[in-house]
This record gives sequence, structure tokens and C-alpha cells, in this order.
Amino acid sequence: MRLFVFLASLLFAAPAFAADKLSLILDWFVNPDHGPIIVAQEKGYFKEQGLEVEVIAPADPADPPKLAAAGKADLAVSYQPQLHLQVAEGLPLKRVGTLVGTPLNCLLVLEDGPIKKISDLKGKKVGFSVAGVEEAVLGTMLASDGLKMTDVEMVNVNWSLSPSLMSKQVDAVIGAFRNFELNQMEIEGIAGRCFYPEAQGIPSYDELIYVANPEKMDADKIKRFLAATEKATQFIVNYPEESWKIFSGTSKELQDELNAKAWVDTWPRFTLSPAALDHGRYARYEDFLLKSGLTKKILPVSDLAIDLGAAK
Repeated sequence: MRLFVFLASLLFAAPAFAADKLSLILDWFVNPDHGPIIVAQEKGYFKEQGLEVEVIAPADPADPPKLAAAGKADLAVSYQPQLHLQVAEGLPLKRVGTLVGTPLNCLLVLEDGPIKKISDLKGKKVGFSVAGVEEAVLGTMLASDGLKMTDVEMVNVNWSLSPSLMSKQVDAVIGAFRNFELNQMEIEGIAGRCFYPEAQGIPSYDELIYVANPEKMDADKIKRFLAATEKATQFIVNYPEESWKIFSGTSKELQDELNAKAWVDTWPRFTLSPAALDHGRYARYEDFLLKSGLTKKILPVSDLAIDLGAAK
């Protein structure tokens, strides 16, 4: 009789609820910048939030915001500077969370090279990968030391930033990530040195953010995603070495010297409260872009970002 009751209870038990699916397209291949996402996945924090998260690396790094805007991905990892320009151009996107809350970009030179201060760049070559914001950043950095854009020669080196600097094809590169290119050069036995935009007149900004189409997004799922990555960030901050083992254990490609060094330089920059929004930071960057001639008007922060940490 007891066996019959047990079997019947199994037969008529309510089925387990299926996890809600959420798709996230990264800005590039998986690297230490994405630590909270991968740790949340590996530690089961997404599952705790009732989520099944598909993490996708893009074929083209220009695609993620477009895919999110088109509703083909629930979320995309992108960059605050690019968000301002994309929204100004009419792309239906808003920042819904922050991944890396400090700038990573820098103006990179050779440690033992001729550039000791920014004014030494007069008449020199500066390599870049992406036109637009990087040129505005460089222009402001040059102006902080009395130079103009016409005082330097801009050279498009595609994505070959540190190699073009190490081979002395250029005298400096703008757009290098301080947590990667500096380490890449060190591994090659060539020391580099960064001039930091935020120390040269550029308003501070969120390097990596999560963006979504505000008309198509599921705010509840995104809140749960951010809660999971917040928990993962807390774990990383408390146990950085164990977190590195978890993160790097997901792929042999991550288990090299460059990624190990980049992890050490990256994890302290993860945002502890990914849902929270610094309104002033976005307003100041809007003002910077307008003054740099990259936008035609100031957009209100509400057009650019959502504070899901405050939303009910």
C-alpha cells in the first residue's frame, strides 16, 4: 500500500518549473573581463535565480549592440562610450547594468621610448583601431598638454595595437586596454606605460556595460541575471584565486600567462552593484561628447540608461 502511495505521488507530482532562458552576447571572445558572468554560470548562481543563460561570443565585435537592439539577444555586453553614440544615432538601446565600472582604455607608449609626457607626441604617429570616440579621447588628452590633433599623425593599425607599438610602426596607441596590452608587452619582454584618460581631462565612465532594447526586454529576467552576477562578483572579490581557477577551468585557451595576468588586473574593477546607475557619470560623458563634436545635442540620462536597482 505504501509503495502504491509513493508511486502515485510521483505520478501526480507537479512538474518542476523550467528555467527562464536568457541569451547574452559578449563583446568579444571569453576573457577575464567576463569573470562574473562565467563564475555565476559555473557556481550555479543563474540556476538559483531560475535562469538558463546562453553565453555567446560574437563573430564580429560590432554586432552585439545591434543584435540586442533587434531583439535577437536579450542582453549584450557593450561599452558606455559607444552606447552614447549609438543611441544618438537612433539605435533602441539602454544600459541596464554594469560589468566593469572603471575605464580600461589608455594611451600606451614604450616605457623606454621617447614619449615621457604627452607633449612629446608632437610630430609623432599614434595608432588606433576604432575612429570616433578614441579620437575624441586622444584630442582631449593632447589638449591637456597643449597639443592639437593636427600635431600628430593618426595611423589605423586595425586591432594590432601592441604589436604595432612594439615594432615601432607607431610611437603610441590609443584604445589599448591596460589589463591586456600592458601584460602582452611584458610577456614579450617589452615594458609599456599608460597615460590614463581619466587623469587627462576625460570624464570617468563604465568600460563594460549590459545593454538591452527597452521595448523588448524582460526586466524581471534581467534583474535576476544582475543579482546572480552580483553574487558572483562578491565571490570573486572574496576569493580571487579560487575564482580564477573556476574561470580558467572552463577553457584551455584561458589557461595561459596573459589571461592569468589580466585576471589579476581585472577583478578589482568589477562593479560590486551591477544594477545600480550613476546618473552623473552618464550626464558628464554626454557633455564631453557634445563638446568634442561627436553628438549634436545632450540626451537625458533616461534615454541612455535604466536603474534596475531602483526599479520596483
